[in-house]
Amino acid sequence: MLYIHKNSYDPWFNIAADEFILRHLKEDICMLWHNTPCVVVGKHQQTLSEINRHYLTEKSIPVIRRISGGGTVYHDLNCLNYSFITTSKSESDRINFELFTRPVREFLQSVGVDARLTGKSNITVSGKKISGNAAHVFKNRSIHHGTLLFDTDLEVLSQSIQMPEQNYQTKAVQSIRAQVVTIAQLLAIPMLIADFTENLKQFLSSWFPIGNERFLTKDEISAIESLANEKYKSWAWTYGYSPDYQLERVLTIGGEQADIRLSVKKGVIIQVEAVNNSTPNLLTLLAGRLNGVNHNFEDLYQVFKTSDLIPEPNDEIYKVFVNQLI
Repeated sequence: MLYIHKNSYDPWFNIAADEFILRHLKEDICMLWHNTPCVVVGKHQQTLSEINRHYLTEKSIPVIRRISGGGTVYHDLNCLNYSFITTSKSESDRINFELFTRPVREFLQSVGVDARLTGKSNITVSGKKISGNAAHVFKNRSIHHGTLLFDTDLEVLSQSIQMPEQNYQTKAVQSIRAQVVTIAQLLAIPMLIADFTENLKQFLSSWFPIGNERFLTKDEISAIESLANEKYKSWAWTYGYSPDYQLERVLTIGGEQADIRLSVKKGVIIQVEAVNNSTPNLLTLLAGRLNGVNHNFEDLYQVFKTSDLIPEPNDEIYKVFVNQLI
């Protein structure tokens, strides 16, 4: 197995690198890596229903969609991420969380952390989650990657992935929230994350075994950066890729109330319907303005800013109405 140094803390780059390496390299590969703070949602999730949008905006924490399934996770520099990319020898090892979390669990047990695989893909200690895992298959290649909450800021984690009160109606995969604990709290002998990372690397080197190590080449870095910019930083992938959904909202504009249902497909509002006894005239105005608009703050803000929907408008009022629609 080959060990690759990503040598980056940039979350868009690192998540794009997993896809690029899965698709373009032939060797079995192991990587350990860290991201600056970000929220990462699963491929089949409805992003807005998984995150605390207001908090993430306030804290400038980005949201990124990965290519693998599973639930939403939070990364920071005190969270260690691992990726195993392999060529499948049989159908049974294409997605096999028991197999690919085993070296991680055994390493944790060797440092005094009683790690167990629970559910489909979580690593827990006494019922509390310390690691979430996900997988993706490309042809005969597969990636298994996961998080290790070494000394992650659990307050920021909790706030970031706090589900909104709004009830989105969707068939998207929904995260199952769990109690979490950091590995640093559980270690038999305290250590820094740099030491923890190096110790895990040495353990994995013996487990697989790892024969060679290298850094990404200039051409690989350039290709990964292009993928990160064109796909992973795009609204179309992070939000527009979400499965179809509906949401109900109540708006009061100029003394008229509109109790409406928005239907969203590929991130675009395709229908505005009345719920209960909404004022027909106001509903018609809203449908005319909102149909075909991307369901995101910036595009909805422009709709209200450039229309005559709101009497005596100002910037704060625009924001209030947009936030009611997301």
